[in-house]
Amino acid sequence: MKRNIDRHLLEWRNDPQRKVLLLRGPRQVGKTFSIRNLGQTFDDLFEVNFEEHPAIASFFSDSLDPEKITAKLAAYFGRPIVPGKSLLFFDEIQACPSALSSLRFFYEKMPSLHLIATGSLLEFALASIPSQGVGRIRSLFMFPMSFTEFLTAIGADTLRDWVSQAKLDRPLDAALHRQLLDHAKTFLLVGGMPEVVKTYAETHDLLKCQRVLNDLLITFKDDFSKYKKNAPTHRLKEAFESVARQLGQKFMYSQVESSSSGPSIKAAIEMLAQSGLIFKVYHSSARGLPLGAQIKPKKFKVLLLDTGIAHRMLGFNMAPWLTAGDFSAINKGGLTELMVGLQLLAEADPLTPPQLYYWQRESKNSQAEVDYVIQKNESVLPVEVKAGTKGQMQSIGLFMRERNLAKGIRISLENFSQYQNIQVLPLYAVTRIYDKWDP
Repeated sequence: MKRNIDRHLLEWRNDPQRKVLLLRGPRQVGKTFSIRNLGQTFDDLFEVNFEEHPAIASFFSDSLDPEKITAKLAAYFGRPIVPGKSLLFFDEIQACPSALSSLRFFYEKMPSLHLIATGSLLEFALASIPSQGVGRIRSLFMFPMSFTEFLTAIGADTLRDWVSQAKLDRPLDAALHRQLLDHAKTFLLVGGMPEVVKTYAETHDLLKCQRVLNDLLITFKDDFSKYKKNAPTHRLKEAFESVARQLGQKFMYSQVESSSSGPSIKAAIEMLAQSGLIFKVYHSSARGLPLGAQIKPKKFKVLLLDTGIAHRMLGFNMAPWLTAGDFSAINKGGLTELMVGLQLLAEADPLTPPQLYYWQRESKNSQAEVDYVIQKNESVLPVEVKAGTKGQMQSIGLFMRERNLAKGIRISLENFSQYQNIQVLPLYAVTRIYDKWDP
C-alpha cells in the first residue's frame, strides 16, 4: 500500500546532505513496511533486527566506531555493507540502547552510508539516552493511514483527485460527494491501521476488520507489561479505557475508574502518550504564535491513535451503520472530532514534531469551544467539527472576533462552500486545510 511518507523517504535517500534517519511512530502503523519499500530502490537492503538477533548487541559494547560495527555486521550476515549502494536498516533498535547512541557517529564518520532506524516503543528508549546526537539525526513522524491513503488503498484514486481539485465556489457533484461521505463513514469504522485497511481493501468484510482490530487491541494491552516499571499494568489499562470514554472532552483524572492516587493515573497517561497510543491536545489561549507558548498543561483533551480502535474499545456495534443514512448512529463519544484530529496529524509535515491545540472558554455567562486551533503559514486558524450538515457557529465566530482573525474552517458533512469568512470543507477533505492556497 502506498503511503504519503514514501515521498519523504525518497527525498531523504536522494539528499546529499542527509542525516541518519529515525522513523518514529506508534506500533503497527507501517514503519517497517515503508522502510522495506524504500530498500527496493537500493542494491541491497541490509536489515538488522535487534530483537531477532540479540547477540548483535555485543557489536556495540566495546566501541561505537561505525567502521568497526559495519565490519562485524558484514561478517555476521555474510555480505558487505557498501556506502551509496546499501540501505542499513536498524529495526527494533530500542532493544539495543548502545545502537541508538551510535547513530550520531555514523553521521560524523560514514556520511555516505544510508542509515535508517525504527522500533516499537522507541520513544521510551530515546528518553533514556543522554544525548541523541542533536544536529546529526533527523526524525520523521508517522501515524496510521490518513483518509487520502485509505482511498488509494481501496482503489479510489480518481475520487482522491476530485477532492484535491474541488473549490469552495466549485463543489463536487452531489453523487461524488455522497460516495465520498460513504467512504468516510467506512473509514471512521475501519480506521487507519494498515493491517485493517488491507483487510478491508481485499475483502470489504467489516466483520473481518473487527477481528483484526480486536487482535491489535489485545496486542497494545499486552505491551503494557513492557513499561510497567513506570506505571502498573492495571493502571495503564484503566487510563487507556478512560481515554476512550472521554473522547471529545477535557480529560478528567477523576473519571478514571480507580481508587489509586492522582499521580499514578497521571504517570499512566504520560506513558500512554509516550507510546503513541494516545495523543494530548492542549488548551491554548491562541492569542498569537506560537500556540504552544500559551498552553495550560493541566488542561487537555486526549485522542486515541485510531478511530477503528476507538470503536472496538467502546464496544460499538457495526450493525446500525448498515442502515444509517448519516453519521448519527456511529458518531458517539466524539468520534468525528477524533477522526478530524487524526487526519490533521497524519497530513501534517512529518518532519515537525506533531502537536494539536484547542480553545475553550469556561465561564458562567459564556461557554464556547473551538475543536482545533492550528497554525497555517503565519496565522492562527480555528477548526470547528460538526458531525452533520447543521449546527450553529457561535463559538468559532466568537473566537474569530476576539482574535481578529480573517478566516476559520468548518469541517462537516456539507459540500465545499463558504459562510462569509468561514470556509466549509467536507469531512473527507481535511487534508485541504494544509493547501498552500485556499481551496
